[in-house]
Amino acid sequence: MLLDRQCHLLDGIRSILHFAPEPIIEKYLRQKAVSYTSADLYQPGVDRSEDIEDISLPAASVDAVFCSHVLEHVNDARALQEIHRILKPDGRLIAMVPICEGWDKTYENPEIVTPAARDLHFGQHDHVRYYGRDFQQRLTDAGFETAAYTAMPEDAVRYGLWRGEKVFVGFRV
Repeated sequence: MLLDRQCHLLDGIRSILHFAPEPIIEKYLRQKAVSYTSADLYQPGVDRSEDIEDISLPAASVDAVFCSHVLEHVNDARALQEIHRILKPDGRLIAMVPICEGWDKTYENPEIVTPAARDLHFGQHDHVRYYGRDFQQRLTDAGFETAAYTAMPEDAVRYGLWRGEKVFVGFRV
C-alpha cells in the first residue's frame, strides 16, 4: 500500500483509531496494528461510537489516527484539535480530503445549508467545504508538521482511492 511503499508511515505504529472505516482499508489496518479501533458517530458495526469533534479518549492515547474523507463533513478545526490531543508524541494523523489543488483557499460558506446547495457547491449533500491548497496549512495551524504523498495508479485500483489522490500526514509535535 502507498503507506508502506512510499513513506513507511505505519512503521512502529501499535495503536490506530480509524474514523468512518472503509472495509478495504480497515482490513489492511487491522493487520498492521497491534491495537486497531474503528470509530464513527453514526456508522453501525464500529468498535466505538465517537464524535470526531469531541473524542472521549484520553490525551496522548493512540499512535495514529486514520481519517479518510471525514474532515469535510465536520468542524475541521475542532476535529484536528481533538486528534492532536489524543495522539501520542510523534503520533500521526493520516488524512484524505476532497481537494482542488487549483484553488489557493478552501471553499466554504456557512450560509449554504440545504442538501441540494451543498451538493452543488461542495460535491456532496453533507459536505460543508471543499479544500484548496491551504489544507496543509490547516494541519500546521492545528500543531502538526505535514507531508503529502500521491496515490499511484495501482494504489487507486487496489485500495479504491481517487486517481492521484493525496494522502496527507500530520506528525504531532
